[in-house]
Amino acid sequence: MSKETKQEVTKIIDDFNKRNFHDYVEDLAYFAEFKGKFLYLKRKEFGKISPIARMTYTGDIKKWDFAIFKWSREEYDPEEWFFPGVEHVDGTIEGAMKAGLKAYPV
Repeated sequence: MSKETKQEVTKIIDDFNKRNFHDYVEDLAYFAEFKGKFLYLKRKEFGKISPIARMTYTGDIKKWDFAIFKWSREEYDPEEWFFPGVEHVDGTIEGAMKAGLKAYPV
């Protein structure tokens, strides 16, 4: 994944945080960890870090593969499609963050 793609991802996440968490961005916000072709979406929640989803870069910033974090097994599961918020999963980073808010409400 290129430096430019990572910068674009970071901007998408920052914009989402500003729109959805307003005054709480310091204490409540999504952030990204990049490892190879993977983007790990995590959420900072008042001092606690929670994994939300793993996205796989396909070469298109608007077409990521999605895997929700399953607390029951403590792993990412690309086969799990029965969870609150699944209707938001559309291949975009914003869709994944919306799904994360439904699956794991703050």
